[in-house]
Amino acid sequence: MATIVSKRGGKRYAAAAAKLAPDKQYSLDEAVAILKDMPPTKFDQSVDLSFRLGVDPKHADQMVRGAVVLPHGIGKSVRVAVFAKGEKDREARDAGADVVGAEDLVERVQGGWMEFDTAVATPDLMGQVGRLGKVLGPRGLMPNPKLGTVTFDVGRAVREAKAGKVEFRVDKAGNVHTPIGKHSFNAQQLAANAMALIEAIVRAKPAAAKGTYLRSLTVSTTMGPGVPVDAAAVANLFKKAV
Repeated sequence: MATIVSKRGGKRYAAAAAKLAPDKQYSLDEAVAILKDMPPTKFDQSVDLSFRLGVDPKHADQMVRGAVVLPHGIGKSVRVAVFAKGEKDREARDAGADVVGAEDLVERVQGGWMEFDTAVATPDLMGQVGRLGKVLGPRGLMPNPKLGTVTFDVGRAVREAKAGKVEFRVDKAGNVHTPIGKHSFNAQQLAANAMALIEAIVRAKPAAAKGTYLRSLTVSTTMGPGVPVDAAAVANLFKKAV
């Protein structure tokens, strides 16, 4: 049964929810169109895609985690910090990094400075960056080789982050929540971003996962109700997810 995810009450929410047919699941294009037709707010709302996956994250071999560059970005400026030195320092700066440093940057972060959205580090500095685990880890900012943020190719990592690279990770309940843009994006941009994220999550399906992988799929705005998407129809587009 489809469920409408309530985020906030009020007349605007009620008007948005009224656009949804009870117990109906929509195609991705239909869901995006419904979101675009919902009453506007005073700010440009984030659009999020939420997944319920058929995995048990308590088992290490069923963890789902990864990153993907969305074709149209997420509609926000991303501040990138890079832990690098020498030639890689220059490479990061040339690629547009907001702040670059080595031991000095480690000490700065240890001192409480956290004005960045993504962190990249070269492998040779991870011994020093590792000291920041208790600071960066809980915020999801610790560089990780599996996410492409521990690399000597810092130029590429910075450019991808600036272009709209998003990370995803399944929570303890088997859910993934990831932004795919802003309400001001057109329907084609939102749909393209959604498909890029869905494909990345499908590719990240653990070999140990059994049964239905994409169990439910919902698209929503910051202040609006969730619009249920037909997960089975989406799964049929990606044979690995069936």
